[in-house]
Amino acid sequence: MKTSILGIFEEEDSLISALKKIRDKNIEITEVFTPYPIHEVFKIMKRKSKLQTAAFFYALYGLVVSYGYVYYTSVISYPLTYGGKPYHAIPSFIIICFVTTICSAIFFSVVTFFIRARLYPGKKPNIVDLRITDNAFVILINTQPEMTLSDIKTINSLLMKNGAVEVIEK
Repeated sequence: MKTSILGIFEEEDSLISALKKIRDKNIEITEVFTPYPIHEVFKIMKRKSKLQTAAFFYALYGLVVSYGYVYYTSVISYPLTYGGKPYHAIPSFIIICFVTTICSAIFFSVVTFFIRARLYPGKKPNIVDLRITDNAFVILINTQPEMTLSDIKTINSLLMKNGAVEVIEK
């Protein structure tokens, strides 16, 4: 039977110190829940988001598609001669390409986030403790089958010593 250990903290500083000490003991932390983003948590957990890279490629896609569309419509499909200006006038393309680049990066990044986070209409939230939605910081550690009872007690005492107001086993 797989159980989870929840360490509930009220202070951000105690959460950070507990995370560092748990990492020093080579205990695998499953997840950390915070009411707001904390950059130190990402550094301690050594998790990097690939969303920035995806956003770059979405922006590049938007730039290429918008430039190709504007080029096709103004140079190939329906060229207009006005005031002796060239058909391929790059300065007139800049605003359209810039706006389309930003819009495509934002739109596709949001879609990617929702797909990656498995967020969709009607999904029931999996809230491990109701206090995470308000003001608590929670460390979630899933126990492994090879963990002994003394290992679990060590994790519980480690959480309590480092400022957890409550430790719950679920």
